[in-house]
Amino acid sequence: MHEYPITQRIIEIAWEYAKENQAEEIKVINLVVGDYCGYVSSSIELYFGLIAEGTPCEHAELHIERVIPKLRCKSCGELFVRKPFHFECPICSGDGEPTQIGQEFFIKSIEI
Repeated sequence: MHEYPITQRIIEIAWEYAKENQAEEIKVINLVVGDYCGYVSSSIELYFGLIAEGTPCEHAELHIERVIPKLRCKSCGELFVRKPFHFECPICSGDGEPTQIGQEFFIKSIEI
C-alpha cells in the first residue's frame, strides 16, 4: 500500500518537469526499481494508471527497469546473483556479501 504515495509523487515530479518545459503532457516516464528497494513494481504500475487519470500523465507510458540484487565476493570481488540458500561465489567459492545493487529507486528520465 505504500506504493500509492510514491506513485503519486512520481506523477507530481513529472508534472512539475512538464510545466518547467512548457509541455502539456508527458509521453514516457522511465523508472529504475531495484528488487530490494522496498517497492513493488506491479503495484506502482497499477496505481499509476489510477492516479494519472485527469493529469498530464494520463496517457503516459510507464517503463520500469528492474535491478536484480547482487552480492560481492569477499575473496575475489566478483559481483554475482545469489542462488537460493547460497552465498557462495560461482568463481572462487568465497563468501558473498550484500551490496547496494538492487536497492535503487529513481526516475531515470521523463519524455515530454
